[in-house]
Amino acid sequence: MPQHQFAVHVRPEYLPTQSSPMEDSYVFSYTITLSNTGSVAAQLISRHWEIEDAFGETQVVDGLGVVGHQPLLQPGEAFQYVSSARLHAAMGIMSGHFFCVGVDGHRFEVAVPPFALNVPAAGRGPD
Repeated sequence: MPQHQFAVHVRPEYLPTQSSPMEDSYVFSYTITLSNTGSVAAQLISRHWEIEDAFGETQVVDGLGVVGHQPLLQPGEAFQYVSSARLHAAMGIMSGHFFCVGVDGHRFEVAVPPFALNVPAAGRGPD
């Protein structure tokens, strides 16, 4: 088992009640679950996001912690939070990373692979 490792699970969701397509405003929430899959306790210090809409407009978001927290996760522990992004297009993609520090002082990044932010197709039935 690696000493310094977090797993990331992302669940994006379109929020139609907070969106205004007539004004090119599309709001998406995303639920992030971070799990310490390593053998050393580590703290999430900061985040970096790149959010690109279908028109190529990119937003870069950097900041300390996530939703006001800098969780310290023991091996096997998880932390979940919900945040949101606003796009000017009905489709986009988001990716980034978290910067973490182990209790032993080791610094590492946790990549968040790209995930889609898409308005569901209207009138489309189940697959």
